Amino acid sequence: MSKISDFLNEAGVFFLATVDGDQPKVRPLGLHLEVDDKVLFGIGDFKEVYKQLLANPKCEIVAAKEDGHWMRYTGKAVFEEDDKYAEMALESAPHLRQIYNDETGNKMMMFHLEDATAYDIEVMGEGVDLME
Repeated sequence: MSKISDFLNEAGVFFLATVDGDQPKVRPLGLHLEVDDKVLFGIGDFKEVYKQLLANPKCEIVAAKEDGHWMRYTGKAVFEEDDKYAEMALESAPHLRQIYNDETGNKMMMFHLEDATAYDIEVMGEGVDLME
């Protein structure tokens, strides 16, 4: 998992692709944590992306680095039941507490990917498996 997390750290912003019916949807994300041998991502329970992942948990995360390498991380989103992960995410990005708090009622939902593959791909090269 460290290879995936390291890649995401170097890329900074990455993109999460979901499906809404038969329409693909892609949005930028930046928050991730590596905890308990998992790479975790956070999204709001009030957002369409959350509803999309509940309806169809298959998704893909793509990130690109300045050196031309890009990563494709594909799998099934599994939401965490323990609120400690959301608290850890909010500790790592305190500005998000303006959005996710008791007053707004918004909750950060943390998920990781299962049945996943992850590849580091050069622009004109073969992919290297990051799960090995």
